[in-house]
Amino acid sequence: MTDFDPITSLLGGVLIGLAVATLFLFNGRILGVSNITAEALSLRSSDRGWRLLFLAGLGLGGVLIHLSNPTLIGDSPRALPGLIIAGLLVGYGSALGRGCTSGHGICGISRLSLRSIVATAVFMSTGMLTVFVVNHMIGG
Repeated sequence: MTDFDPITSLLGGVLIGLAVATLFLFNGRILGVSNITAEALSLRSSDRGWRLLFLAGLGLGGVLIHLSNPTLIGDSPRALPGLIIAGLLVGYGSALGRGCTSGHGICGISRLSLRSIVATAVFMSTGMLTVFVVNHMIGG
């Protein structure tokens, strides 16, 4: 991790905080990307519109960053099948934990939710253990 920049990291955190606050102020909703995605894809969702716009904005943000500075987001060091499996496992874990990093880690902890604090500690620990196992024991 040689490209760490504390100013860019701070700016990213501020932007995430603004997104959380904006969604809550204008929609009265907690920002949990896994729930927003699940409800956007649900056939019974009555408020699909804002959810689809939110998800489109996430994708558009990545595209705009890539267009403005193509070297900023590099290629993944992992192969596509591994990324797909990892994504499916993250989705399963989000459903199992009834929330994701954005819902529990950003919004839940800021509300001092004990459930979110425990969930965040569990998925951060699991993530660190997974990185250790893949990088040092399996040799990924």
